[in-house]
Amino acid sequence: MLQGVLYEEDSLFVFLLVTVAMGGWLAWMTGRALALTWRGPAKVAAAMLPLAFAVRFIHMALFGGTLIEPHYYVVDLVVLLVFGLLGYRRTRVAQMVTQYRWLYERDGFLNWRERREPVAPALETAAARADRG
Repeated sequence: MLQGVLYEEDSLFVFLLVTVAMGGWLAWMTGRALALTWRGPAKVAAAMLPLAFAVRFIHMALFGGTLIEPHYYVVDLVVLLVFGLLGYRRTRVAQMVTQYRWLYERDGFLNWRERREPVAPALETAAARADRG
């Protein structure tokens, strides 16, 4: 049913293994790495371009697929973009709620929000306490 639309090999298993499992994991880790270094989401999209070519190469080298076929390149690219941006966003949420915990709190798997009641930072020095008292 989806052969010829999503994948060109004889088996859906090859598409799921190479593009979704292997390529998706690499895309997730790339998105995570870019988020950890505080880069923007546009960098994730740019990083997926050569990664999609690498996935096409694996299809060609191991399973006899085509290397330069725009349709299947775009399909692989879309799958990788989804995984890459999910990995990026998930990591960015963890960063924001961890590093700025007095400002933000988790609001689901891929979101954060401002705290309703701001929490004062717990890092008060002895000098600051002495100045108050």
